[in-house]
Amino acid sequence: MLNKPLSSKKVAVGLSGGLDSSVTCLLLKQQGYDVIAVTVKMVDDDKFEQIIKNAKNVADKIGIPHHVLDLSYEFKKDVIEYFETSYKQGLTPNPCIMCNRTIKWGRLFDYAIDELKCDLVSSGHYAKIVDDNGIKKLYPALDAKKDQQYYLFELNQHHLQKIIFPLSEYKKEEIRQIAIDNDLPSKSAKESQDICFITKPMTTKKYITEKFGIQKGDFILIKTGEKIGTHDGFYQYTIGQRKGIGIAYEEPLYVVGLNAHKNVVYVGTKKDLLKSSLTFKDLKVQYDINKTEFDAYVKIRYNMDAQKAHIIIDMENKTGKIDFYEQIASITPGQAAVFYDINDKHLIGGGWIE
Repeated sequence: MLNKPLSSKKVAVGLSGGLDSSVTCLLLKQQGYDVIAVTVKMVDDDKFEQIIKNAKNVADKIGIPHHVLDLSYEFKKDVIEYFETSYKQGLTPNPCIMCNRTIKWGRLFDYAIDELKCDLVSSGHYAKIVDDNGIKKLYPALDAKKDQQYYLFELNQHHLQKIIFPLSEYKKEEIRQIAIDNDLPSKSAKESQDICFITKPMTTKKYITEKFGIQKGDFILIKTGEKIGTHDGFYQYTIGQRKGIGIAYEEPLYVVGLNAHKNVVYVGTKKDLLKSSLTFKDLKVQYDINKTEFDAYVKIRYNMDAQKAHIIIDMENKTGKIDFYEQIASITPGQAAVFYDINDKHLIGGGWIE
């Protein structure tokens, strides 16, 4: 099916109506693809109704069909409930990765291939897919600031063989200029926010506090075990957080640990944040790597510089251990540890920090 001539290849694009996905639709159409736009309704509210309208305006401007896929029930179950449950367990969730797994590259991908009979699926992600003797590998995008490999670590060959990312060779400013030159409705669109279901002025802290209420607990100094203050609920804090602690101390204090069962927030100095190793679960690799021990570059957050580390994996149990060559700060349970090839930085896989 993928050997069709370019002009007859049908590609579905996840269209949010924002800048990146809009230009993705335009570029693919200009390249001769038969483009279909699909907008996912993730939340049943006015904001998402407006997103659907914006996407329809973009599709009409480009001259491509537009479908709406209502996944609001699935999004609530798979993403929002995961988000809330993680905080309740003392973990820091990553809803964008979970949305990629269950919604964008889960149900939307399946809908495009199975229902719309598309050959390919696309989105406005910044990442580059390279064919290595039949194996598709994910490489950094040209725009290092926008590169989104980290969020895509759970993709596998089933996905990668049918995905195309046309933004991989562009800088963000070039994408905006393309939108301006073609007078797309999204030409002035702002960057999308991290958590799409929490809209300003609502914040994550307010959202979680409204969900779980006020629950008084103790701040404990990690070095001595002494109580040095009280808080309104452990779920309001994340590892590495400095602002909002509100305790006077001889050095700046950071959140260094959470105990959900005891409703305790452990605090310490910047030095107390440093660790040299972590364990992870739910291992995913993008292709068969045929080794259980290797050096790689690792990210434990999207917006950090990758750090060199030694990785040991247990493929049978989908677990692993990462030992960093230099200590790193704020290893956060619930976040993803993603590893990249030590030579050319293509994405190998990752797991969820325990």
